[in-house]
Amino acid sequence: MELDEEIRERLRRARSVVAFTGAGMSAESGVPTFRDAQTGLWQRYDPADLATPEAFERDPGLVWRWYSWRRERVAAAAPHAGHRALAEWEQRVPAFVVATQNVDGLHQQAGSGRVLELHGNIHRNICSAERGVVTEPVPAGADDQPPRCPQCAAPVRPDVVWFGEALPEQAWQAAIRAAGEADVLLSIGTSGLVQPAASIPLMALEQGAAVIEINPEPTPITERVTVSFRGPAAELLPQLLAAVG
Repeated sequence: MELDEEIRERLRRARSVVAFTGAGMSAESGVPTFRDAQTGLWQRYDPADLATPEAFERDPGLVWRWYSWRRERVAAAAPHAGHRALAEWEQRVPAFVVATQNVDGLHQQAGSGRVLELHGNIHRNICSAERGVVTEPVPAGADDQPPRCPQCAAPVRPDVVWFGEALPEQAWQAAIRAAGEADVLLSIGTSGLVQPAASIPLMALEQGAAVIEINPEPTPITERVTVSFRGPAAELLPQLLAAVG
């Protein structure tokens, strides 16, 4: 990784850093991206037809079974060197925030303490009617149909943001504030297409932050960021951290 001296110095001086991460970050750990080809029973389904409130209302069992399958695949994944580099970076600066579009919890597993989950967390469940988090464990063998909320008996659903739903307000507002105050924003493994979250790097750029993109492929923001690096996060983030010193 080649860093010019100006970028290197901005990294070293940074006191407020935001890591904005997308599906590519998790894909390096083996988590399939949302649009990856389905396998087995799920080959005939379009994920966009399952991840909606309407799909859950129409056939809660089908959606629940699909998310049980997705949870199994997420559970088999582990954080990679890029996740661990961000967790270490957090220990080096006064203000460090991970704002993630991923729902797998890998940042927390790697040791990151300040994580804003913009699209929720697939490991949590909420009541489909009252939206409160359901902490009771899912009964063994309850993979076929969603369990019922212990408070109101409505079906339980995954605590993830579906198509047509708003981002969680608290996490979204915190991400906006962090982007506006950042000295450096790292845009990692995100396509830059999923709104409104994709606007976070541009918010930081408009406020004068250095925006560093890490992605194997160019994205819609590549031409606008301060510097863009092609490659995997597991390889480039540890190098970037080493450059900070």
